[in-house]
Amino acid sequence: MDTDIATHIQLLKHRISSINAESARYKELKEDKYYIPEDWNIPITSDVSHPYLKHFDNWDEVLQAYTDLGNTLYHLALKDLSPTLGRKRAKESARFFKTYNSQITADVMFNLRSFHNFLSQRMDDHAQKEIQEIAFQMYEIISNLEGNPFEHTLKAWNIKPDISG
Repeated sequence: MDTDIATHIQLLKHRISSINAESARYKELKEDKYYIPEDWNIPITSDVSHPYLKHFDNWDEVLQAYTDLGNTLYHLALKDLSPTLGRKRAKESARFFKTYNSQITADVMFNLRSFHNFLSQRMDDHAQKEIQEIAFQMYEIISNLEGNPFEHTLKAWNIKPDISG
């Protein structure tokens, strides 16, 4: 899965599964993947006189520009730091410009009991929106497998996905 770093941290903290994710420490993140929440198209009303905010109307625009700046600085710093610090240390240092909405690719594995626990907790209205979306996508994937091998398991779990938000 591709997941933002903030959600990846939540998966790590609350995990009852196995997670293996790409690391900006060990490899250069050449593709700038990121997540802008769909519900952030909200007008800026706080301190609109701030020099940075005066250029934007909505919070999603601010996050987009901030993310673009961080990604640009990541690549520039990596290039300029490498000759002096060495490639390994430059990758470790340049990642500080990456934002929490940066996405990484992760492999997540569950045993069946852990998967049930994950779905029942993360498809709940009280769960973080981004982790809910991951849980709903996982549910949809196993619900639509050819031959429907988990049909009876899903019925027994009695989990009713409500993706209305």
